[in-house]
Amino acid sequence: MVCIYRLTIYPIRHRRSKDSRSEKPARGSLFAAIQRHMAQDKILIVDSLNYIKGFRYQIYCAAREMKLRVCTIYVVAPPDTCREWNAVRQDGKCYSSETLDNLIMRYEEPSSMVRWDSPLFTILWTDESVPADAIWDSITKGNVKPPNGATLSVAKAPSDALHVLEQTANSMVSGILAEVSNTGAGGGPVKVRLSSEITVTLSLPPRNITLSELQRLKRQFVTVHKKAITLGSTEQGRVDWAAEQIASKFSLYLEEHL
Repeated sequence: MVCIYRLTIYPIRHRRSKDSRSEKPARGSLFAAIQRHMAQDKILIVDSLNYIKGFRYQIYCAAREMKLRVCTIYVVAPPDTCREWNAVRQDGKCYSSETLDNLIMRYEEPSSMVRWDSPLFTILWTDESVPADAIWDSITKGNVKPPNGATLSVAKAPSDALHVLEQTANSMVSGILAEVSNTGAGGGPVKVRLSSEITVTLSLPPRNITLSELQRLKRQFVTVHKKAITLGSTEQGRVDWAAEQIASKFSLYLEEHL
């Protein structure tokens, strides 16, 4: 079990919490520490304010990405009681009155209606009993939610993917024109030989196919796949950018648009 205290990340918390702008670096350091300690075989307690719902959502997404169970424990105390506790602290860790009032004003209460705060255990500070069994079950037996699509790692294309894409598409255009020139405009299945190892078969329409038409479709195909290379593919799993796979995709694209 690991417990991360906000004080261990930024000891001068009373300064870092005076406004949302100055607290941003502290939250960044806290989140980095959370990510370092996240693991399947570890119970991680983030004993911090966590009062901004966007930050709680960020933690929730990081946990989902690693397929971890999460729960939120909300200890409720009236603002005046919090001020009294803060005023009597003698350890040098108290907040200034201005900072504490600022934190109370900016506090975003967790809700069981939103997924990143659920399951939510709300405990009054006067309660002598804590739902320990329910909390334990939620982090050891609860449902593990699959990673959000937005958190999945993007499959990166190899460094020569763009070159292979352009070269394969050009070879396909040249090969199709050569086959049409030899067989005429009768349409039907046509085999295009790109190399000694790669031969692609596609079905052409029974009409004359021009170079300009093939070039236009090639540009469209390359543009779409170039965007996937430069920005990252949206396909899940490994994306195959080998010449054979590109040729196969291009042949299907031509069959659909010719």
